[in-house]
Formats: sequence, structure tokens, C-alpha cells
Amino acid sequence: MGRAWQYTQTILGLIFRHPIVGVAIIPILPDGQIVLIHRRDNQRWALPGGFVDWGEDLPTAAGRELREETGLQVQRFGRLVGVYSSPKRDPRIHSICVTVEAFVAGVYEIIDVGEVQEVRAFSMENLPWTQLAHDHQQQLQDYFAGQTVW
Repeated sequence: MGRAWQYTQTILGLIFRHPIVGVAIIPILPDGQIVLIHRRDNQRWALPGGFVDWGEDLPTAAGRELREETGLQVQRFGRLVGVYSSPKRDPRIHSICVTVEAFVAGVYEIIDVGEVQEVRAFSMENLPWTQLAHDHQQQLQDYFAGQTVW
């Protein structure tokens, strides 16, 4: 039991004492609008995104999360907007979020109905700034300012 318990403690320590890596996408439609999701858990608007699965690289995770949450497809990735690592950025867990710009196309379809209740496109002037989840307001401000932060 001693070795099994040490192994279990090591695994639990890795899981619960280290940040989880995620990705957020700033999806840009051909008309320049930005697509946001309306989250079921906190009733706030958010950038599509989520945690990177074991064995995935960031571009694969970004494409998967975008499809699951919006039904849209990445046509090409734009710039890296930033790496956000504040322990307080997400109230659920300490996560490190890599945020990228992506030019997207397709038809809205919510696959992850447990997390997303609505998908909508917004012009820059009509973004719901005061209703954004996590630190997505900062991420969008950095994006519009042309900054790359970490």
C-alpha cells in the first residue's frame, strides 16, 4: 500500500496543486463581428474556450472548443493575444489561459448544451462589456489595443 499511496498522492498533487491550461478564442466572422457564448453556469457572456485535453496541442484544443461551443470552424489563426495566469482569473480553478485570435466561418450549432445556452455575434460597439465572464473583458481590451500580454 505504501507505494500505491505515494503514487496516488503524487497524481493528486499534480492535479490539484498546479494550474490547468486552457485556451480562449476570439472568433472573428468574415464581417468582423466577434462571436461570444452565453454560459449556463453563471449567465454571463464569454469567449469560447476551455481546457486542453491530454494529448492535445493548443491549436487542436482551440478548434475543438470552438466547434463544441459554437459550431463554427477555424479558417485560420491570427495573433496570440496573451497568456493569462492570475490565480484569481477564473473563480472555479487556477487556470492558465492562452488567448488567440481566430478567423472563423460556419453555422452556429451548440454541441455542449450543458455549458452553452446561446451563441451570438457582436460588433465591437455592441459587446456586452459589463456582462463578461472571468477575465474576458481584459482579454478583449488587450485584443483591441493590439497588445500581446503575459
